Amino acid sequence: MEDGQVLHTSPYVTQIERFADSLKQLSHAFLQMGEKKQSFTSEEIDGMFDWVKEKVCKGCEKCAWCWGENFVHTYQMGYEVLSAVDTYGNELNTETKRKLKQCCIMAPRFLREMLEAFHSARQNMMWLNRMAQSREGCAIQMDTFADMIRVTAKELEDSLFIDDRLEKRLVAALKKRGVRVLYTNFFMNREGKYEVHVTARAMQDVNITCKELVRTVSEVMGRRLVPEGIYAQTVGREYTTIICQEGPTYYTLQGVARIGKDCSQISGDNFMMLNLPRGRLAAALSDGMGSGEKACQESTLVIELLEELLEAGFPEKTAIQMINTTLVMGREEIHYSTVDMSVFDLYTGTCELIKAGASSTFIRQKDKVEHLSSTSLPIGVLHQIEIDSVERQLSDGDFVVMVTDGVMDALPVGEQDILLETIIQGTLLVNPKEMANHILEQVLNWTGEPPQDDMTVLVIGIWEK
Repeated sequence: MEDGQVLHTSPYVTQIERFADSLKQLSHAFLQMGEKKQSFTSEEIDGMFDWVKEKVCKGCEKCAWCWGENFVHTYQMGYEVLSAVDTYGNELNTETKRKLKQCCIMAPRFLREMLEAFHSARQNMMWLNRMAQSREGCAIQMDTFADMIRVTAKELEDSLFIDDRLEKRLVAALKKRGVRVLYTNFFMNREGKYEVHVTARAMQDVNITCKELVRTVSEVMGRRLVPEGIYAQTVGREYTTIICQEGPTYYTLQGVARIGKDCSQISGDNFMMLNLPRGRLAAALSDGMGSGEKACQESTLVIELLEELLEAGFPEKTAIQMINTTLVMGREEIHYSTVDMSVFDLYTGTCELIKAGASSTFIRQKDKVEHLSSTSLPIGVLHQIEIDSVERQLSDGDFVVMVTDGVMDALPVGEQDILLETIIQGTLLVNPKEMANHILEQVLNWTGEPPQDDMTVLVIGIWEK
């Protein structure tokens, strides 16, 4: 590849960066449109007094005196009423009620209308704050998206290269096999792994399988390549693009064991396993608030959104932040869900553990078990959250054990991590499904009673090929 020439300042990359700049400007504009209000303005307070004056005082024989000579005292009394409402609610406090009766002959109506004006103004402030909060959420989404596409554009520009001699050799080799190449693209990612996109079709009366085509590309490249995704067995007569990438060094197997609260068939826990680009695998657990159908709906929504964003190419932490903003915006009540994700790099054997309010994760290696915990909040609570992340190097035969809170809470407080470490360390099983079942059974045996919360154990084992 020494003869390859890296492409820079691609017009497509420049255009993408312009899109990113535009999103940044939109985000800034949204944030400048107004912040959340913490108190009423003097104009809003004057509006409340005007309302009371129109509804109550206009027909009172003392109106001219209260709003004329005694104007300052009337305003002061009004402020005291508003302050008492804000502190004590509609009932006020005894002292404020006594003072109001002494200075106003229409005290009950004055108070009633003042309360109505106050609650109307406060409702209006709540709606304005909700709009400001929504604008802030949109701004965060756009800013995050702008950063993501800018990074993606940079990675694309850095990874794409051309090599005329290599391309000619590849076209000639495939032509001998009866394959006509329309064009090829060569990429090299940050890890130094090669990827080749071949757009080609079979010539007349030639039958060649996808596997044979990739094998030919591997011979020309001098590297072991495998097809990305699932392709038809035979290359057809229509042009199609086949992505050939370097095969990973590691592979994984996974197993899950789960049970609902009180042995219910509906669990508030949900999980996913997803193959990501560049030889990575994501395993995720989400525990919805509470248990039962409502919790199941919440965690299902989180998992589905997470899968959608990751498949679209969003970075893991960016995807979680965007889901969090989506859940917070437009909701009166709080519905939170945890996110526990392990991302395996099958080329290097590294595993990144990403947590938002999630329970402990355990890594079983040959002679020890390590547990990793999190102090971050679940998603769906605040507009911006801290996401805990740590990376570990795995080797042949290691296991990552992910559990939801129901598993940990079933064990005695203060001994949960140690007991689960002991259970994981003590099993001789190497099949992830059997190991997950064994861990769950041991925890249930320890409690000796039906589960008090939804419980899920997800085990992923990694091995060298």
